[in-house]
Amino acid sequence: MQELNANPSIAPTEDDDSCHVVRVPAHNGNHRDPFTAAEVFDHIRRVRDPEHETLTLEQLRVTTMENVTVDEDGDMPTVTVRYTPTIPHCSMATLIGLCLSVKLLRSLPSRFKQTVMITEGTHSSEHEINRQLADKERVAAALENPHLLKVVNKCISATSHDDLTYAHDNLRTTTS
Repeated sequence: MQELNANPSIAPTEDDDSCHVVRVPAHNGNHRDPFTAAEVFDHIRRVRDPEHETLTLEQLRVTTMENVTVDEDGDMPTVTVRYTPTIPHCSMATLIGLCLSVKLLRSLPSRFKQTVMITEGTHSSEHEINRQLADKERVAAALENPHLLKVVNKCISATSHDDLTYAHDNLRTTTS
């Protein structure tokens, strides 16, 4: 495959353990500790770039903790992840968004509504891609494609915290 961005900028990342968040059960069975942006980022920081398979989205500065927000104040708790493709015409932008969406679906408690979108002004087709990522039926249909699902699974397989459980769901936390 010909690379679209043959020489991407690689940012230094935090030590792998620096963002690792370990949850313990809340003392009150009805109480849920607030979920933080750091916890969400800890799940997505190791997602691999589909074009540069040895690099993470964090290393490429496609994802940053500053672009993750968590809002648990309303009736429906929300997690929003904005990502920045490495170049404004990146053809992998939709696939990257799909990888992030799947990672969040598999990692976060089901009570969260998740939104994955391109950072405003960073891609030539951001509105179209954001609309596609917001269409849950379209995302589900994309994941029915065995080839696409294989690519997504490969990108998210290097992430190591799928086995975490959360006090949010009144379960004991384990780590790998």
